[in-house]
Amino acid sequence: MFQQALLHATRAEPAAVPTPCILALDLGTSTGWALRGFDGLITSGTASFRPGRFDGGGMRYLRFANWLTELDRLSGPLATIWFEEVRRHAGTDASHIYGGLMATLTAWAEQRDIPYEGVPVGTIKRHATGKGNAPKEAMIAAAKARGFSPADDNEADAVALLLWAIETKGGIR
Repeated sequence: MFQQALLHATRAEPAAVPTPCILALDLGTSTGWALRGFDGLITSGTASFRPGRFDGGGMRYLRFANWLTELDRLSGPLATIWFEEVRRHAGTDASHIYGGLMATLTAWAEQRDIPYEGVPVGTIKRHATGKGNAPKEAMIAAAKARGFSPADDNEADAVALLLWAIETKGGIR
């Protein structure tokens, strides 16, 4: 399942006691993710949920749900999930994909009693860069300034969201 994911790891402050496992997601065909494990290690990457040529319409969402299950199994249990709450999309397809991934995520989390919450894009960007409408390049630069090496803006957004959750909410909803 992780063969599609690009992984990067950065150690936050070492945890003296186990910390709750927190997942942050930038939902999309190329989903950015960042995870703080129980040991304080922050891992991030991207996972592609692009359907194959012969896949049915629901395969993207089944793969996403299976990926979440595997992530929870390998690093969890997940204590909280934060996701980027998008209110406007440039295209209809992106809007439909986001809605399907969000529905899959929320149903998956509900089945497992894992709290989840969406955070507006502007809130994440403002926390990372000081500007609520920061461009993709600024988000990548902000993640690099904090010691991360994001592969793209999706991963940078997930890292920024995770740092926002840890620094403003203690990571827990």
